[in-house]
Amino acid sequence: MLLGAVIGAHGIKGEVKVKAFTEAPENLDAYGALTTDDGRELTIVSLRPTVKDEAVAHFAGIDTRNAAESLKSQGLYVPRAALPAPEAGDYYHADLIGLAAENPDGATLGTVAAIHNFGAGDVLEVKFTGGGSEFVPFSDDAVPVVDIAGRRVVVVLPKEEKS
Repeated sequence: MLLGAVIGAHGIKGEVKVKAFTEAPENLDAYGALTTDDGRELTIVSLRPTVKDEAVAHFAGIDTRNAAESLKSQGLYVPRAALPAPEAGDYYHADLIGLAAENPDGATLGTVAAIHNFGAGDVLEVKFTGGGSEFVPFSDDAVPVVDIAGRRVVVVLPKEEKS
């Protein structure tokens, strides 16, 4: 599971700026060692939140600016099993991507291709079986059923407007 991404070096002693995808940036070190896109395993030595959704981290063995710069753009991952079970009504994005999307009558529409947030809340991107895709608000009205065990969501598509 992707917990964050290195966005650049910070200072000259090997620290990096991290964009955190956790509920709080200080939670980045709550799950143990992190693995990068290129397979490096990193252990956080120190971590301090800075601005919203960002932190400055120092990893063991990364002690120079050049070493820190080598981490730029690397995703920071932990195994799914390292994360706590989500509370009722909460979902990890990775658990939603790939679920079958059905209409309320049970007919298959396609699959959940991605989850986006453009500032007004989460939206599911449903990729239709016949091609094309549509954004659907991730709300109880538009997505009344999320069945992780059954690998499906029920999606109520908006009615087309008539002019």
